[in-house]
Parts: sequence; C-alpha cells; structure tokens
Amino acid sequence: MRRTLSAAFWLGLKELASLLRDPVLLFLIAYSFSFAIVSVARGARMEVSNAAVGIVDEDRSRLSRAIADALLEPRFQEPVPLELDEVDQAFTLARTTFVLDIPPHFERDVLAGRQPALSLAVDATAIAQAGTGAGYITQIVQQEVAAFLSAAPDGTALPFGLAVRTAFNPNLDSESFNAVMQLVNSVSILSIILTGAAVIREREHGTLEHLLVMPLKPLEVMLAKIWANGLIVLVAAALSLTVVIRGVLGAEVAGSTLLFVLGTAVYLLAVTSLGIMLATIARTMPQFGLLAIPVFVVMNLLSGSSTPLDAMPPFLQWLMQASPSTHFVAFAQGVLYRGAGLSIVWPQLALILALGSLFFLVALRRFRAALFA
Repeated sequence: MRRTLSAAFWLGLKELASLLRDPVLLFLIAYSFSFAIVSVARGARMEVSNAAVGIVDEDRSRLSRAIADALLEPRFQEPVPLELDEVDQAFTLARTTFVLDIPPHFERDVLAGRQPALSLAVDATAIAQAGTGAGYITQIVQQEVAAFLSAAPDGTALPFGLAVRTAFNPNLDSESFNAVMQLVNSVSILSIILTGAAVIREREHGTLEHLLVMPLKPLEVMLAKIWANGLIVLVAAALSLTVVIRGVLGAEVAGSTLLFVLGTAVYLLAVTSLGIMLATIARTMPQFGLLAIPVFVVMNLLSGSSTPLDAMPPFLQWLMQASPSTHFVAFAQGVLYRGAGLSIVWPQLALILALGSLFFLVALRRFRAALFA
C-alpha cells in the first residue's frame, strides 16, 4: 500500500506539471470559478425585476389608482396606461409582460361586497417572470383592496391577518442562490473534463504506452489522475467560495466553508472517476467532449440545482438518486444556505461516498482493460 501511494503521489506531481503547462485548461478553470459565477449570479435573475406592466383602468376610481401606484420598482416598471383594444398589440410587440384589466364600477362593487373579478393577462414567453410576477401582482391587489376596505366609512375589514416570514433568504435575492449553484455546477463539469482530458491526452501523446512499460499498476495511474486534478478543482472551489462569492458578490454563506470543502472532496471521488470512465469509452478528445456534454448537462439540470427535485416526475426523482450530483446539491444547499452541520448532512455525504466508491471500481476496471487492450 505504501508503494502504491508513493507511486500515485509522484505520478500526480507529473499530472500537476502537465496541467500547469496547458494554458487552455488553466484559462477554463479560472473562467469557470470566477467570471462564469459572477455573470450567472448577476445576469440570470430568477426573481421578478423591472417587469413591464400595462393597466387597463376602466373604473378610474381611487381604488384603481391605488392599485396602479402600488406596482413599484424594482420589481415593476411604471405601469403604462392602455386601452382595451391596445392589449393584443402590446403583447405582440413585447412591450409588456403583464396587463391588469380593472373593470368598470370595480370600487363600487367592492364596497357593495359583490366580489368583482379583475383580469390579469400574462405573456408566458417571459417564463422567468410570468408565474412569480403574477403571484406578486395578485398579492398587491389583495393588499390594496384590504387596505381600502379597512379605510372605508363602515370600517369593513378582512377577518384575518397573514404574516409572511421568509427563512434563509429574507430579501428573496437570487444572486447568492445562483452563485452557489453555479459553483456546484463548475465543480461537476471541471472534474469530468480535467480527469477525462488527462487520460485522452496520455493516449494522444503516446505517453500511455510509456506507462505500460513502467512497473506501475493501473490503480496507481488512476489514483494519480484523481488526486492531482481533484486537488486543482478543490482549491479553485474553495478560493471561488471565499473570494468570488463572499468577496466580489458579497453573498452571505451561512454554513462552514471547511465542511463544504470536505463534502466537495468526497464528491470529487465520484465525478473524477466518472471522467476517467468516459475517457476509456472515447478514443479522441472530440469524442470525449461529445460524450461528456450530455452527461454533465443531465447531471446539472436534474440534480435539483435549477429545478426542485420534487417538481420532477416520480421516475426521474428515483433515477436521479443514482447521480452523486443530486446528493451533492442537497449537501451544498444544506451547508451553505441553511448552515447545517455534519450531524444533519451526513446522510448525503454517505450516499456520495457510496456512489463514488462504485464509480471508482467501475472506472478502475475499465481503465485496466483500456491499458492492456
């Protein structure tokens, strides 16, 4: 065992030296853990921001003006007055995302308790804002109607009060969420690419044959590639969390950085093994790229980082339990968002370790077969 670890260590140093001489991969690492995280965090906003709203005010009452005045920045632009026959053109020309139609005699009917219906038209092609924005506008209308009734001469008021308290992200800011999830995605993508590229590079340069004539075992060669490339990703992820997410973006990270780094190290065992396994299937770098793309796209999109796992079909929920990215996303969200400790996230770590060990054994078997094919 001591000889195996020693050989893996010295071979790993060779891997590090080879990586440091590859400017393309160095640029990819620097970009993925810096500019890519900042641009996604600040550009791909999930909350409603600066949405265009049109108002068809057929009532022209004090209540209708109060509703229009309540649609405020930064969530909404200043409402644009529209006539009823201008709504279709406004949607066709993409001038507005929401159009609120306040019917005639709306205020009078509210005071009389007739429960009149408002119409809210939504341009659903703006999918990032459509559902959430409609909920915001509905809530604003309800609040303004309730406030109006409370101020009415007869003192009419709603029979209940609702207090909303938002946990973990009180400002509903998507910037920190996007930044952390992009960091998780970068760890997955770079781990697969670096380890797979290391194997393909050996084959294309002819140095894989040199390893065959040396007194080395496939396990030693594979361990070297895993620890060297995994170390690069681990250091980059830790620096990105500290410098980019906490420093540049100013995002609050609730949990322990050390615990996150520990979980990332366990996760790297799985994804680096997966990268080597894919490299044993592909024969060239273009083939490896085409094979890796659908793998990490599926891992990222269906891991729960973009869409909650509970919102997926039951079959996909069950299938994605075999992906270590699903459990790593749950681990990262628990630690970095909610401040969870090891006593809470250890089941995710255990599942990642189990899947990583399985991936490692399968990758080792295929790597051994590829070396002696």
